[in-house]
Amino acid sequence: MTNKIINVLEFLENSAQQFPDKVAFADETEQITYSELVRKARRMASGIVCRVQPRSPVAVLGQKSVQTVAAFFACVYAGCFYVPLNPLHPQERRNSILSQLSSPLILVQQSCRELVKDADGKVLFYEDADREENDAALEKIRAGHIDTDPLYVMFTSGSTGIPKGIAVSHRSVIDFIEEFTELFGIDSLDVIGNQAPFDFDVSVKDIYSTVKTGATMQIIPKKMFSFPVVLIDYLIARKVTTLIWAVSALCILSGLRAFTYKVPTLVRKVLFSGEAMPIKQLNVWKTYLPEAMFVNLYGPTEITCNCTYYILEKGQYCKDVLPIGKPFRNERVFLLDDENRLIENTDTAGEICVAGTALSLGYYNDVSATERAFIRNPLQSAFSETIYKTGDLAYYDKNGDLCFIGRRDFQIKHMGHRIELGEIESALLKMPGIARAVCLYDKTADKLYSFYQGDAEPPAVAKFLRDNLPAYMIPHKFIGKDKFPLNENGKIDRNKLREEYKND
Repeated sequence: MTNKIINVLEFLENSAQQFPDKVAFADETEQITYSELVRKARRMASGIVCRVQPRSPVAVLGQKSVQTVAAFFACVYAGCFYVPLNPLHPQERRNSILSQLSSPLILVQQSCRELVKDADGKVLFYEDADREENDAALEKIRAGHIDTDPLYVMFTSGSTGIPKGIAVSHRSVIDFIEEFTELFGIDSLDVIGNQAPFDFDVSVKDIYSTVKTGATMQIIPKKMFSFPVVLIDYLIARKVTTLIWAVSALCILSGLRAFTYKVPTLVRKVLFSGEAMPIKQLNVWKTYLPEAMFVNLYGPTEITCNCTYYILEKGQYCKDVLPIGKPFRNERVFLLDDENRLIENTDTAGEICVAGTALSLGYYNDVSATERAFIRNPLQSAFSETIYKTGDLAYYDKNGDLCFIGRRDFQIKHMGHRIELGEIESALLKMPGIARAVCLYDKTADKLYSFYQGDAEPPAVAKFLRDNLPAYMIPHKFIGKDKFPLNENGKIDRNKLREEYKND
């Protein structure tokens, strides 16, 4: 008899056996213990199984809450895979997702009732799904499960304007979370402060690290990120020890000097991803939490959360570049040049490629997009090995760590020169008085624009760049911002910034 885990529900059930009365998840108004979560999820699953076949998508539309977490696990108990729908997104986006799912069952929280009046699919409310457990049906489904069955589909923005659904299996999440929690010492004593929306894969690390280790996850309301003082008080009151946040969320607290009010001293782990972390903001965090572990994580949704990590040493970070580090165990990460040749020497840029069980199952209901991005490894002719080409550029530093450069599509040609927009952003961040920076290129007008957060004046910024960069890399215009617009995933919304210069 093997002890190999093949279903994420085993994480939950093992923790429920060890810590039945411990709070597993809590939001602003409600909490649920491990034993209560198992019972609730199984009851809801019993209401799902009579409406949909196993291995089918179930769209889950609910607030970021304890109830929605239970709905996710209910979908899994029913042998299905869940697709989070964000109630804050435009209806048009949700309709596009439902269309790609071919009118699925929609599991809906009562507070979102008005959002499904004209939904294309079968609607089932959380409360109506909750019924007496159908043990026989659930056990039969469980017996037929294999670890490559899909667990969830996350929809991200597509280049065509149509969201792309990325299907991820149980095996990929199990492998990743087992390594993730062990590597960073996440255990049953931790309280994870969830920042990410549930339709953003950063939340996968929160949810499954919690149930794997028997930790507690505190769901932080989005509104608190507009009020740093309230957010700090919440972290302290909920005794949060671990933050797995988007970079922009961390910068809200450090950029607005929230730590001069109070310091959440119980925080011992700060893991960040999504964008390049400004070193000035990083050092603010390290100043106020000198004993905490800080980790830079990298990886697109297509490879199950992250594929590389870099653990920082204690003390202020004094280098100009923050590496994305080395691969997680059982993930192969390497660089290819434009001719699909392997890059192994230092300081040579190439595209980041990934192989291993971390790879997702591809794009849901989109064979052509999957075949373009998930390709046969050009370095391996003897057998078929699938790799994912990320579209991100990086190089190896002298320590063998990967250093992120930027998106391949952020590499532009301007005034006859090839330019990495990230290089201009890095130069801006070296200037005193600038906390964050973004550089954009208007191809039609052939002009560069820089946006920055801080108290520096545009003429001084222009002079600073002229002293540090060649003339062809100096932006046409410098625009100061009190704060950057963020998208739902907590990243800087570059499309909104483009609106500010398109009529320039």
